[in-house]
Amino acid sequence: MSGSKPDILWAPHQVDRFVVCDSELSLYHVESTVNSELKAGSLRLSEDSAATLLSINSETPYMKCVAWYLSYDPECLLAVGQANGRVVLTSLGQDHNSKFRDLIGKEFVPKHARQCNTLAWNPVDNNWLAAGLDKHRADFSVLIWDICSKYTPDIVPMEKVRLSVGETETSLLVTKPLYELGQNDACLSLCWLPRDQKLLLAGMHRNLAIFDLRNTSQKMFVNTKAVQGVTVDPYFHDRVASFYEGQVAIWDLRKFEKPVLTLTEQPKPLTKVAWCPTRTGLLATLTRDSNIIRLYDMQHTPTPIGDETEPTIIERSVQPCDNYIASFAWHPTSQNRMIVVTPNRTMSDFTVFERISLAWSPITSLMWACGRHLYECAEEENDNSLEKDIATKMRLRALSRYGLDTEQVWRNHILAGNEDPQLKSLWYTLHFMKQYTEDMDQKSPGNKGSLVYAGIKSIVKSSLGMVESSRHNWSGLDKQSDIQNLNEERILALQLCGWIKKGTDVDVGPFLNSLVQEGEWERAAAVALFNLDIRRAIQILNEGASSGKGDLNLNVVAMALSGYTDEKNSLWREMCSTLRLQLNNPYLCIMFAFLTSEAGSYDGVLYENKVAVRDRVAFACKFLSDSQLNRYIEKLTNEMKEAGNLEGILLTGLTKDGVDLMESYVDRTGDVQTASYCMLQGSPLDVLKDERVQYWIENYRNLLDAWRFWHKRAEFDIHRSKLDPSSKPLAQVFVSCNFCGKSISYSCSTVPHQGRGFSQYGVSGSPTKSKVTSCPGCRKPLPRCALCLINMGTPVSSCPAVLLLMGFLWMQ
Repeated sequence: MSGSKPDILWAPHQVDRFVVCDSELSLYHVESTVNSELKAGSLRLSEDSAATLLSINSETPYMKCVAWYLSYDPECLLAVGQANGRVVLTSLGQDHNSKFRDLIGKEFVPKHARQCNTLAWNPVDNNWLAAGLDKHRADFSVLIWDICSKYTPDIVPMEKVRLSVGETETSLLVTKPLYELGQNDACLSLCWLPRDQKLLLAGMHRNLAIFDLRNTSQKMFVNTKAVQGVTVDPYFHDRVASFYEGQVAIWDLRKFEKPVLTLTEQPKPLTKVAWCPTRTGLLATLTRDSNIIRLYDMQHTPTPIGDETEPTIIERSVQPCDNYIASFAWHPTSQNRMIVVTPNRTMSDFTVFERISLAWSPITSLMWACGRHLYECAEEENDNSLEKDIATKMRLRALSRYGLDTEQVWRNHILAGNEDPQLKSLWYTLHFMKQYTEDMDQKSPGNKGSLVYAGIKSIVKSSLGMVESSRHNWSGLDKQSDIQNLNEERILALQLCGWIKKGTDVDVGPFLNSLVQEGEWERAAAVALFNLDIRRAIQILNEGASSGKGDLNLNVVAMALSGYTDEKNSLWREMCSTLRLQLNNPYLCIMFAFLTSEAGSYDGVLYENKVAVRDRVAFACKFLSDSQLNRYIEKLTNEMKEAGNLEGILLTGLTKDGVDLMESYVDRTGDVQTASYCMLQGSPLDVLKDERVQYWIENYRNLLDAWRFWHKRAEFDIHRSKLDPSSKPLAQVFVSCNFCGKSISYSCSTVPHQGRGFSQYGVSGSPTKSKVTSCPGCRKPLPRCALCLINMGTPVSSCPAVLLLMGFLWMQ
């Protein structure tokens, strides 16, 4: 390409060779340099590759275009289009196969000399070569040559025979093309259509034309200026790109009236466009005097492309080198790889990296795609469920029917794995609330039950100024302490904390026994001490030390307790005040804080955050005055709401404050499952209608659907409709005919499910005499499941379709 910028071509079948064309043809061999040093004379293409010059061909001057022969044999046969319109077959290597030796040097000459603009080999009939030439008023501009045509001395005059390289060898001139197309016009670009070997797409002077070689007198064309660089998408044979100035036109050959998309480039004119041969729908474009290659990723679109539908385009730019790029060529097999060449023949080997697309699966597997590779990252199997993702936890809990136990509500924390103390506290709180609400409603129907679900904060406020303290004797000590008299509200608070059982009995003995059975000796000893029974506390500690399951140091703690003295300046009090903070167990720590504190000042107990909220609240109900208790409960409630601590539900109840606390919990953990089941447990209607509660419920339903837990979602809907009757939708099923699409509706609220049909379609009576059996529109027979839904002749409990589609409507 004399006087012009160089071009570059990859070998069609030799993936490690390419040729650079300008004033001469230079063949290069590419090799990896990952584990080797750069050879002498090699050109560095990238960090991992280098090119070695194999041969140079300077026997074809005035090159305007080059096309590499598509067949495997001969290997390095190229067609060169010249400024005078001739097409010359040349080679870049010594081919010893005599079968093809005669092709080297063969020339194809048009009737009138003018520039050859483009060449294209037929991908099926490899011997056919199409050439596009400038306009001549008395000649055709598209000539199709058969490179294997024979020389006939009677037709070809002797002056058309010329000497080749040596004086002893001659090469034939071919002047008769196989086909002549495009009379009195210019051809600027052309390509064969892969869908049919007889179709040739040509960019003529003012139009794109499709020539059918079976009928050369007719052609299909569309007027456009975008006639340069026509190229077919190798993965979508009906999609073609062409360009003019700074615009790229994308065509669909099935709708050839206008481009389906026009891509506006930079103000500079385009010099090349090319589809990536290893990537679907990826188009690269290059503008004049630019070091940037612009890429357009054509996303999938409906087929065929409609008149008003444009494909989705993702545009990006890459910069293979710092200098201006003269041309580029995609590698035929290596994914997204290209070679670029600059005007001074500096070359770079470059790979376009794909954008990484990430996707989470509903079962928490992470997948990402990069090029043709798909990677998956699954969560490791780990016995410690505390380290699992919350989505995995919710999925496993849903399989165990977590939240659905409405009789023994406390068991739901076991269904959750019995590993989260906050969940345990929550479900025990809800269990006690349900238990005492039912008991109060039976004894005295009124608003006492709703007060229980309002939480201890509301219960305490309802009894302000009604409680006085009195002196109580210690068990095992000659001492008295001030304890608040327990009114009905404080007894209810202690019951919700789990310290005492329902009824008028305030004995904590059963609660202590249950703690000892569960091995919580430190907690049991602290509760006994707070109830002024130091002897029982020492017994529990000794029992824990001797059981073999508890801490052996409990004996030492019991010994320390036994030496308790009430003297303020005693050595015992001084040592316990100093050393209690070194104890690891928080319950042992607050025992000594209680014994060493002044009357009415119990901050060491009340603000020990490692102690369960229910135990601190129960302690406050026994020892704090009304005003102190109210201030403490208010402060503790705010702390629980801010931290999203589920233990705070004991204080807030299922109220607006409870929703605020649960919102903080969901923001911190993402556990919409617990939030949904909790708020459905006993919340008043105004709380259930809160947007946040509805959002949690709908998100959990969507999660169950995403996990394909259809029956679990139906169970949740049934559970929800029982606890919140307002959420129950209209019991109605809609059936449509699969043939005509006519709607067939059945209202369960108006037609009983004993087996009636549709009176509006003229069908009535008993199920044994008159049933709907076909579509009222087209009279096509309806499937069995549709008949079951419409006529309800099959009992609901035995029809799988009804159970699946109408689970929460009928399973009540």
